[in-house]
Amino acid sequence: MKLVVIDACVRGPQSRTWRVAREVIEALSHRYEVVQFHLPAMKMEPLSPSALSDRNLCGVVPQWARDAATQIASADRILVAAPFWDMSFPSCLKVFIEHTSLLGITFDTDDRKCYGLCRCTKLLYITTRGMDIPTGDPLDGGTSYLRALSQLWGLGEVEVLSCRNMDYGTPAQIEGKIQEAVLKGREIAKTF
Repeated sequence: MKLVVIDACVRGPQSRTWRVAREVIEALSHRYEVVQFHLPAMKMEPLSPSALSDRNLCGVVPQWARDAATQIASADRILVAAPFWDMSFPSCLKVFIEHTSLLGITFDTDDRKCYGLCRCTKLLYITTRGMDIPTGDPLDGGTSYLRALSQLWGLGEVEVLSCRNMDYGTPAQIEGKIQEAVLKGREIAKTF
């Protein structure tokens, strides 16, 4: 069984989101082959008009994007680790999705509607939010986006593990929230 990890934690090991995610990934690594994409290191460019034209008209897709899309399509589970930034998530995640949302690999169409080609049945979205914004709130653009993507790609259930109000409190309180999320994540990992 394969787990694809999409890591959009720009601050690397110092990221509060990554601190939670790495513990959950460790728990899952005993049951899954883990394929990981560390997006900040990939130095991706947003799709330009010429790149989009090449892709749509000529089928020209960078090999890394085709390979990543194939890994995603064949994953049994997907874990997205992305901090809450500007009411959503870091732009590297959106750019990665733009490049890997490939007709005939992650989704297809019957010329009236799109449908997913991925075999994944569960996606786990791990995030930390500096503000006190609950999951599903209209201000939480990341969760709604990933749920919409799940519909397009056919990823199945989207489960969210989040810590919120992380920018307010003492260091001990913030650490307590991280450790509480790690415990919840390990519980999720048992059935994920």
